[in-house]
Amino acid sequence: MAYRWVTANSVWLEEEHNRFELEAGRDLPRIDWPAARHRLPDVAQLLGAALPAGCAHASIYPEGFAYCPECGAPLRTGPASHLPSWWGATTANLGPEDHPLPRHVPHGLPQTAQPLAAALETRPPEPARGQAELKIPSPPNAVCVFAAATFGYAAQRLLALAYTRNVLQYWDPEAQHWDVLAPEEGTADLRFDGSQYAWLPIVQPARRGEVALVPSEQGLYRLVIDPIGATFRTEPVLEVPLVASPGTVGRRIACLVVSGAHYARTVRLWTAGPDGADPEALDIVAGDGDAAIPTAGWARPYSYDNQLCWLHEEGQLLWRPGSAPRWQPWPFPWQPRLQCGGPTRSRDGRLWLLGHDGAGYSFRELGTEGVARVEPIDSARLGFGTLLFRRGHQVKDDPWAAPDVEDQNREDAYVLPLLETVGAARSQPSGLVLRIEGFTGRAEAALSGEVLPRTVIEWVGQRNVMLDDVARLKNPADCVPFVYDGKLWLHHPSWNVIRGWHLESVA
Repeated sequence: MAYRWVTANSVWLEEEHNRFELEAGRDLPRIDWPAARHRLPDVAQLLGAALPAGCAHASIYPEGFAYCPECGAPLRTGPASHLPSWWGATTANLGPEDHPLPRHVPHGLPQTAQPLAAALETRPPEPARGQAELKIPSPPNAVCVFAAATFGYAAQRLLALAYTRNVLQYWDPEAQHWDVLAPEEGTADLRFDGSQYAWLPIVQPARRGEVALVPSEQGLYRLVIDPIGATFRTEPVLEVPLVASPGTVGRRIACLVVSGAHYARTVRLWTAGPDGADPEALDIVAGDGDAAIPTAGWARPYSYDNQLCWLHEEGQLLWRPGSAPRWQPWPFPWQPRLQCGGPTRSRDGRLWLLGHDGAGYSFRELGTEGVARVEPIDSARLGFGTLLFRRGHQVKDDPWAAPDVEDQNREDAYVLPLLETVGAARSQPSGLVLRIEGFTGRAEAALSGEVLPRTVIEWVGQRNVMLDDVARLKNPADCVPFVYDGKLWLHHPSWNVIRGWHLESVA
């Protein structure tokens, strides 16, 4: 005779010999228990269930059980998860528990409000050199983006989406290996490599398994995972070819779509509410009537001052809700240097972009409707937000101001910012950077595939800390930092491991 145990999220059956199985769960299909037996520790953590610790009367117990009902032995339960989600560069509106960025900074750049400095700056400062404290294998498909959240389950988990190959990978922390989730029947192809990748996280999932709104070459989809069954599926939000990643501004999501035949393709802006309601397709007003709007090659969008912006080698596309989107080509002969970073912010709150006019470098004001202001500079500067460097020296004032020269020897180095921290307690820009030592060539050359003999992974802040160093690195801008399980991680597609550092104060 079977007994039913009803919990807050599930209904469990107790079969003979004290064997428990999940009969029904909120937003869960029936579990294939024979297939799940080999990964019970991971399944138990996801469900908030318990495992035996001192007896063998059952292999798993329902959530809320603290003792074996047969013998009274205590059970092993997973710790409550209070870790914030990590989404890297996104324009989405994060919840209070996820350390949202303040409104006075652009959203969508590699920035975070998580208090990373409090833990990282406790390490010995320069010139002491540290090493990675943790390592996990790189995903089998290494060109990917990461997401770490509970996704509506009881424990935080890590996903790696290989967006150029349509492969979704799931890290099993108990078994210490990557699983490739299988697409369910009817799931859309998630390849999207014509532009930079960005997704819109679902911060407070209404259902277990909801991950994000993800771009695809076929449209915009809601991604839903079943980590217990090792599958995923998609739900369509917009089934029209996309040419750029989606963004959020205010209470609207938006993306660039293409319509028409191949000989008369037209780029338009599609917008809707966060749930896809109240959709609208808008024609784009071109600043130069003869300038074609590109159908590929866009950078990920950013939002600032209630305006959403996509950057391109040929111009910028601006949209403010309630008005028509505008395409503004860059004036000849000025060309941007998008590979050197992204929009930087001056002390008065305006955004600027690095470029070159054939004679020299300059910063051009972004997001303006009239004539943009231009500030000439003497050489390239790498960075975004307020984390900016001229070669090895940090620029702590306006982007075009003279850098702070603290060590003359750093003139033979380039510093490439990867992640900036933003917080009220920070009196100066700080974040994670790569210091390319002994490189005297042009910044573009350092970022475009040359072998870099020595690169230092460094935290720059109130104390500069050398976290690790790397030999013979190529394409340093491909490094992807993220936070998972209360730790800072750094991934590069050419590494066979992901390097990590403890963040006890964050966990």
